[in-house]
Amino acid sequence: MAADSTTPMLSEAIRDKIRAFIPRYPSKRAVTLPALHIVHEYFRCVPYQAMTEIAELLEITPAEVHDTMSFYGFFPQAPIGDVRVWICRSLSCMITGGDEMLEHACKKLGVRSGQTTPDGKLTVEFAECLGICDFAPAALADDGRIFGPLTPEKVDAMIEVLKKGPVDPSHGMNSQIGSQEPASSEV
Repeated sequence: MAADSTTPMLSEAIRDKIRAFIPRYPSKRAVTLPALHIVHEYFRCVPYQAMTEIAELLEITPAEVHDTMSFYGFFPQAPIGDVRVWICRSLSCMITGGDEMLEHACKKLGVRSGQTTPDGKLTVEFAECLGICDFAPAALADDGRIFGPLTPEKVDAMIEVLKKGPVDPSHGMNSQIGSQEPASSEV
């Protein structure tokens, strides 16, 4: 995935996907977020060289791309696991055990928050708010699966489900909201 300064990181196909958004927005700068999503979808991260190439394509500075990228916090610069899961630690989740569930997940996986398991299957992170307080303490996988209310046993089961890999996002949140059981049908 690494490229030197003379070899473009973004393929022509990725550049074409980004260019396709330009007519749909009021300015090229407004395409920054969709461009980050496209690059992240392909690489599972947004390396510095990709930020620079996005900036060139959109005729903005790399700092402007980085500002957007860092504001949202969903675009790591280093590769992440096959599945990324956020465990909420906002007030609703914190008072119902969110911090303890994050600690339990990290201990079980042998990682710290923000790290990826050695097998590359799972990245565990905290989130300040997932907006799913009715599932507190809750977790959200990057493929849309919601888990909660969490207990140590349900965290263990969630980890086993997530290690199997991502699911089609169309089978994510819509099929799982409304149950007070862990959102995955397998947990």
